[in-house]
Amino acid sequence: MDYKNLLEVILTNLDEGIIVVDKNANVTFFNEPATEIAGLDPGKALGKNILELFPDLTEKTSTFYNVLKNKRPLIDYVQTYTNIKGKKVTIVTSTMPIIQNGELIGAVEIYRDITNLKDLAEKIVSLQKELYYKSKNPEKYSGNGTIYTFDDIIGKSKIIEELKNKAYRVANSDSPIFIYGETGVGKELFVQAIHNANIKRCKKPFIAQNCAAIPRTLLESILFGISAGSFTGAKEKAGLFELANEGTLYLDEINSMDLELQAKLLRVLQDGFIRRVGGEKAFKVDVRITASSNEDPKMLIEKGILRQDLFYRLHVISFYIPPLRERKEDIPVLIEYFLKHFNKKLNKKITGIKEDAMTLLVSYHWPGNVRELRSVIENIANFSENSLISTEDIPDYIKNLDNTSNYENYCMEVPENIQSLKEMVETFEKKLIIFTLQKVNGNLSKASRILKIPKQTLHNKIKKYNIKKKIDFS
Repeated sequence: MDYKNLLEVILTNLDEGIIVVDKNANVTFFNEPATEIAGLDPGKALGKNILELFPDLTEKTSTFYNVLKNKRPLIDYVQTYTNIKGKKVTIVTSTMPIIQNGELIGAVEIYRDITNLKDLAEKIVSLQKELYYKSKNPEKYSGNGTIYTFDDIIGKSKIIEELKNKAYRVANSDSPIFIYGETGVGKELFVQAIHNANIKRCKKPFIAQNCAAIPRTLLESILFGISAGSFTGAKEKAGLFELANEGTLYLDEINSMDLELQAKLLRVLQDGFIRRVGGEKAFKVDVRITASSNEDPKMLIEKGILRQDLFYRLHVISFYIPPLRERKEDIPVLIEYFLKHFNKKLNKKITGIKEDAMTLLVSYHWPGNVRELRSVIENIANFSENSLISTEDIPDYIKNLDNTSNYENYCMEVPENIQSLKEMVETFEKKLIIFTLQKVNGNLSKASRILKIPKQTLHNKIKKYNIKKKIDFS
C-alpha cells in the first residue's frame, strides 16, 4: 500500500488544518482543510513567517511563538482572529514543539474551525456570569476564580482605552504588577482581565486576598501555609502561594501588610521559593504576583507603611486608574451598560435617562467611583416604574447639593499657614473620617461602608490619627 498517498487522502478530507514551522516560525508544511479557515493558498504559504500569514497576531499572542519559546505544548487553545481574506474566524488549536536529538527544530499545530459554536459559547459564558452574580455562595464558582475579561472594562475615555491597551500588551508577561487607584475604580477587574488574557495562566487559578481583611498575625500562615507541628494541634495546610501555583495571586491593599511580612514577600519575588510557617522545607512556586493599594505608593513609602524595596520589585509593571470624577465621559457609557444589566436581571424595561437626570449624575463627584455608580443604578432600577429615568428617581444624597457643599467646605477648609502637601492630605483624611463618624454616631461598620474601605483599615487610620473613640457629636 502507498502510505504516502493514503496520508494525502486523509489530510485532504480532514476538517482540521495542519501547520508545521521551523524554529524561526517559518512555515515548512501547510495543509488547509476544505473549510478554508485561514483562507490561504498552501503553496504560497511555504517559507513565510507565521506572523506574515496571520497579520492579526504578534509574538506575544501567537501560539507558535509561545510554544517555541517555552518548549511546552499548548493544548486546546481557543483564539479569534481575522484571516487573510478579512473573515473573522474562531479556532481551537493544539500546538506542540518538535524535538529532535534533544534540540528544538520547530513546532506543529493542528486546528479546527469552531466559529459556528462561538455564539453558543458566548451565551453559555453570559449565563455563567449571571449565575455567579446571583449565587449566594460565590466561593463555589467552578471556573478559575475570575468573572472578568477585557470586554468587561467599560469606558470611552482616552485614559481607559490607553490602560486597556497597555494591560493587554503585558498580559502574557510573568512580571509582577502594581495597580493603584481609589476604592471602587476597578483595580481587580483589570487584574482578572490580565489573568484571563495570559495564554499560559488563564486556565490556572486566580486567587485574590485583601490584606486588610485578615489580622496581621494570621496573614502569614494564610499566604505561606502551615507545617504540621508548628504549634499545638497544627495540621499540614497549603497557603495561597501553593494554591495559586502556575496562576495569579492578587494582593489587594498590600500596604496593610506587616513590614516584616513584606520582607518575606520580597524574598519570594526574588527567588520563587516559599516556606510554610513552622516548616523547614522550601517549595518552588510559579506564581504571578499582582498587588494594589488605594493610595499613592510613594506617599505610603514616605509614611513607612510600604517597603521601598518591595515596591520597586512590584513596580516592574504599574497602572494608575484615575477616579471616575476625572473621566466623566465614561459615566454615560457605564450608566447605559448597568441599565442593560439590571433590566435583564430585574426584568425591567428602562429605555434611557432624561437629560437633566443625566446632567445630575455626571456632575456628582462619585467618591465610591464605578462601584458606587453601579449601586445607584441598581437602586434606581429596583424602584423605577417608568421607561425613562428622571431626577425623581435619583437618590436624595446625590440631589442634595447643599449637603455636598457643606461636606466639601468642612473637609477642604484651608488653614492660615499652608502646610506641605503630605500634611494637607493627612489633615483632609482625618477630617473626612471625623465628619463621617459624626454622621453615623461613631458606628465603625457604617462609616467604613460610606468611606468604601475595610473596617480594619478604618480602625488603623483612627489609631494613626489618634481620633478619640468618644467623639462629641453636638
